[in-house]
Amino acid sequence: MRKTKAKLRVADPDPRFGDRTVAKFVNNLMLDGKKSIAYKVFYAAMDIIDEKTEEGGLETFRKGLENVTPKVEVRSRRVGGATFQIPQEIRASRKESIAMKWLIRYARTRNGKSMAQKLADELMASAKEEGGAFKKKEDTHRMAEANKAFSHFRF
Repeated sequence: MRKTKAKLRVADPDPRFGDRTVAKFVNNLMLDGKKSIAYKVFYAAMDIIDEKTEEGGLETFRKGLENVTPKVEVRSRRVGGATFQIPQEIRASRKESIAMKWLIRYARTRNGKSMAQKLADELMASAKEEGGAFKKKEDTHRMAEANKAFSHFRF
């Protein structure tokens, strides 16, 4: 176990929107340290969303991220030889992180020509409460609800 708690790093806001959430999202989107490519993909996705919706890219992104953000998660806990799925509340920073990772994962598995197109489609779907990332959130909540009886085993 570590002696001191790791310091929380604050991401610099992104250049186009000046938003820290966008910068965090791009950091998760980035592969092999290629941040400039990740920004190009994200901004291209925002431009695609701007063309297709009247709401705007950033608003659709925020709404999609909010719709995918889970409130509870299940964690495995071994009690007396049996493993139980125990529902737990999630802290705010982890909620945001999980939502971003789900959006990116399901955007990558989508069918489409470019990553920007796939990301735009997933963000628009999640803003409408559809898509793979939203389904993942619903499944997680459903599992937590089903295992509510084991909540007394909490850590």
